[in-house]
Amino acid sequence: MEVKSLNNYEELDFSTSKLKIGVWTKIFKMVMKRKGYVILMALSMISLSALDIISPIVSAGAIETFFENSNYTDQDIIRFIIYFAGIAIGYAITIWGFIKLAGIVETEVAYEIRYEAFVKLQELSFSYYDKTQAGWIMARLTSDSRKLAEILSWGLVDMLWGGATMVGVLAILFVIYWPLALIIAALVPLMFLVSMYFRKKILRDYRGVRKINSKITASYNEGILGSKTTKTLVLEDKRNKEFSDLTTDMKNTSIKAIINSSIFYPILIILGYVGILLIFRIGGNYFLTGLISITTLYLFINYTTMFFEPISQIARLLGEFQQAQASAERIMMLIETKVDIVDSPVVTEKYGTLFEPIKENWEPIKGDISFENVSFRYTEKESVLEDFNLEVKAGMSVALVGATGSGKSTIVNLLCRFYEPVEGVIKIDGRDYKDRSVGWLHSNLGYVLQSPHLFKGTIMENIRYGRMDATDEEVIKAAQIVSADEFINEFDEGYNTDVGDSGGKLSLGQRQLISFARAIVADPKILVLDEATSSIDTKTEYLIQDVIARVLKGRTSFIVAHRLSTIINSDLIVVISKGRIIEKGTHRELLALEGEYYNLYRNQFINEAMERSKY
Repeated sequence: MEVKSLNNYEELDFSTSKLKIGVWTKIFKMVMKRKGYVILMALSMISLSALDIISPIVSAGAIETFFENSNYTDQDIIRFIIYFAGIAIGYAITIWGFIKLAGIVETEVAYEIRYEAFVKLQELSFSYYDKTQAGWIMARLTSDSRKLAEILSWGLVDMLWGGATMVGVLAILFVIYWPLALIIAALVPLMFLVSMYFRKKILRDYRGVRKINSKITASYNEGILGSKTTKTLVLEDKRNKEFSDLTTDMKNTSIKAIINSSIFYPILIILGYVGILLIFRIGGNYFLTGLISITTLYLFINYTTMFFEPISQIARLLGEFQQAQASAERIMMLIETKVDIVDSPVVTEKYGTLFEPIKENWEPIKGDISFENVSFRYTEKESVLEDFNLEVKAGMSVALVGATGSGKSTIVNLLCRFYEPVEGVIKIDGRDYKDRSVGWLHSNLGYVLQSPHLFKGTIMENIRYGRMDATDEEVIKAAQIVSADEFINEFDEGYNTDVGDSGGKLSLGQRQLISFARAIVADPKILVLDEATSSIDTKTEYLIQDVIARVLKGRTSFIVAHRLSTIINSDLIVVISKGRIIEKGTHRELLALEGEYYNLYRNQFINEAMERSKY
């Protein structure tokens, strides 16, 4: 199969230091789909905050009752035992509640993010995968989604607790003695300014970390998939150096972010203790002059400590939100990626969507196909087809022949609507194929690729992917048609043999035959074989050529092939060069022309004849 790639995907540079409200609004909409859990979690945290605020008041009451007055009764002892027991039980219930609820929210949000991202990946067209690295996608679905779900659950818990505690404490302090409360209130703007300054630096650093992490994930992916190539070309040292450079870059950027964080939190703690010292100094004078009681001073010292603890927590959370924003931006960029191949609202209303098809409205397909003045380019400067025209009647087998890069695979990918023409129209049964849904077209397609991909599972399951409601007998018949039955039955478990990851337990030729059977079991009206026999040895290819001819009968088929021996019986052979048709006709007609096809066939004939003679 020809491979056309766009410019390599480059991650957007998320360099702004501002928290993007729009991004978080969209993310929180996902969270609020679990509104019940979120509300209960919020109530748990407000209750916990209330208990934190009540505890010092109860303790102050005990100090006043048992130490200042020294005139207490047994009823007072019992009363305070009940108070403290109630607070302890309250803590147990609220802590159990928020831990359980936060865990549920974290799991649910992670599921929602990954589900929406995965659904989007199913909807996106080939063009997205042409320009997006697999490692970038993997990073979004793994580390980014995990980090985001964590901050949205446990971060939300700490934020609710910290906010409610600070508001409650400040209100209590102003009620108790407002002159001292002003000292605490005066330190808040200073802490806010410090937080804003470091927030920008930390956000910038962690965005850099996330960007490098995506490159590392891509390098992992490439290293695993290309491990054999690396070893055969003795590239271990070069690959190791490239990976080492990436990880060193990430280490240095991470350390820079950690240093900023390590400076940020101590500054906040110092400011907090400045507040406590001021309360000791000024409050102590107020006590000595009789303006406040020892109980009031105790409450102020206790509440001041309590007030500044949430500030350090919230400051930490701001840093984590800044880390998570880089993840949020990238995840939302994936989820909101515009799909290139979309059905119009009118088509969707009649035929349904890819995931919710209205199959009762799907018309049967004959298989007449026409390309009318079709032009296509992958980029503005990379024209592949120009004013391409081709008429194919239902049931015809059409072979596309030409040099690598001539546009053969592009033609069948346009036919399958994996891409759409930039100009011109492709018609199926006389109608623009955009007038009917992508799902309708794909349900009538069979496609066998040059590089077959098998999913983890058994041989039976992999063939059945062609049509999920196929019976075991239909699966076995499809395997027999493509001569796969013989090698399958040699396995101890036969059709229940596990193929391994990506079919790794099978040979390339075996995987190709299973892929071929998968297309056959779908009983498609349009069948595309894109270099489908290139991975099969000459003996196997020779044995199944007659079978393929029978399979193609009654279907409209397109065959992309370099081995011309596989297409000599095609109804129409089209020779492509630089996106244009230079010759077309039957095998005999093209040989008689003694043109491009004649030269290609003559060059291959002797080699193929020698190979076949071995058998």
